Amino acid sequence: MTPNIYALGLDKNAANFAPLSPVTFLARAADVYPERLAIVHGALRRTWGETYARARRLASALAARGIGPGDTVAAMLPNIPAMYEAHFGVPMTGAVLNALNTRLDAESIGFMLGHGEARAVLVDREHAAVIRPAVHALGRDVLVIDVDDPEYVGPGDRIGAIEYEDLLASGDPDFAWTGPADEWDAIALNYTSGTTGNPKGVVYHHRGAFMNAVSNILEWDLPKHAVFLWTLPMFHCNGWCFPWSIAARAGVNVCLRKVEARAIFDAIRAHRVTHYCGAPIVHNLLVNAPPELRAGIDHPVRAMVAGAAPPAATIEGMERMGFEITHVYGLTEVYGPAAVCAKHEAWDALDIGERARLNARQGVRYHLQDAVTVLDPETMAPVPRDGETMGEIMFRGNITMKGYLKNPTATAEAFAGGWFHTGDVGVLHADGYVKIKDRSKDIIISGGENISSIEVEDVLYRHPAVLLAAVVAMPDPRWGETPCAFVELKAGATATAEEIVAHCRQHLAGFKLPRAVVFGELPKTSTGKIQKFELRKRAGSATAIDV
Repeated sequence: MTPNIYALGLDKNAANFAPLSPVTFLARAADVYPERLAIVHGALRRTWGETYARARRLASALAARGIGPGDTVAAMLPNIPAMYEAHFGVPMTGAVLNALNTRLDAESIGFMLGHGEARAVLVDREHAAVIRPAVHALGRDVLVIDVDDPEYVGPGDRIGAIEYEDLLASGDPDFAWTGPADEWDAIALNYTSGTTGNPKGVVYHHRGAFMNAVSNILEWDLPKHAVFLWTLPMFHCNGWCFPWSIAARAGVNVCLRKVEARAIFDAIRAHRVTHYCGAPIVHNLLVNAPPELRAGIDHPVRAMVAGAAPPAATIEGMERMGFEITHVYGLTEVYGPAAVCAKHEAWDALDIGERARLNARQGVRYHLQDAVTVLDPETMAPVPRDGETMGEIMFRGNITMKGYLKNPTATAEAFAGGWFHTGDVGVLHADGYVKIKDRSKDIIISGGENISSIEVEDVLYRHPAVLLAAVVAMPDPRWGETPCAFVELKAGATATAEEIVAHCRQHLAGFKLPRAVVFGELPKTSTGKIQKFELRKRAGSATAIDV
């Protein structure tokens, strides 16, 4: 074999190779556009130069307290400047950011803090009541950092050893951070429900976060200095990597503590917001808002939606407002969206129903993802492109997690055959676009949040009157899906739907509570397995109760 002349003496060195990291986007924004607006939060305005200095102060202060490579720093924060700064300051130390879902209960948060071995946690005063018992249950020292957001006026205590601004004041704005030694190093830890009650810790690496942040820009044609409204929680897959995307474009981050129609329209109007992301529930909220709230918005707005496909009425309503929707698809394990329903000009001439049908598909791979397709999970062979033959949707490429923290078995199963198995059943159309048909996992997606049916069932089984329990998704006009509980009581036992829900409330976060409870004998196979497919048929006619 002829020697490869290009393999000799052409090795990587500091002059021609640097590990990819999205943290570098902030440094560039500060270098090139130091005086441009970066953060808007109430009356607060900060430039990219100031944001970079604050992130470096955070990194310096954490490093001075012994936090470094391989450590975990958790954050229980809404979409406020501190949460944005943490996406840069924490990885500048080599540590890993664990953004916590602010809707979860203390028991769930405590599991995550323990499993991820958090060394520190930033907490907004609004969530102090959840963090206090979660940290206490760990039985070890954790650096708790209070964040006093001036835009928050509700109840909440300081529970930490130091306040965030005091912490930053102790840090060096010129902190000499370095990028990761290896772009495969972890940058973030995110928890997902999976198919069991205990969530799985999804580990992101710097390379994947960089790739997805850039893909977001490419898929959306995100321009320089875009004005981005934070309707999407930054705890969701690190805001789908958009904290890093917006830094790369030196855009404007308009923070929003709470998703409300008036607040969203006011922000769009006041700051001339150009882009925002969210689950279908956010878009339905806007479409169904009183027309007077939308008055005065006279500029184009682009919206990215993930989760359930937007219905025709939503697409039509958004178009009437001048909002253009891009439909994306993904999971926590692929950094949020890693597929997009890329539009074609020919679709513009179609009627709204046909456009909705085409836009409802999960689509094709992101620019920097290697592949998304539908395979037979047993043979790993591609399904025919007929739009009918079902298989499992799978991803492969750089925008895929490192794996599940401390769970080699689940990691091996997820990556079997050299593909990431989503657990979503889908079909492949003639044009190569993927479409979800059903979910092989019993995950309920409610308002963009994943709810494990098994977790809810485990709580139901703790009720003394319950013999058997099964939880499936029921349609909900607001949340898309909510849990519907089917309960078979023990002989001679009695219970009301309200009592069942009250019991669940003691153990579950509010969004996980069953919205309907149906009593009766559960359908079973000959081997005693509960037939959930039968229950799904019944859930559509179940009566929701006020929880």
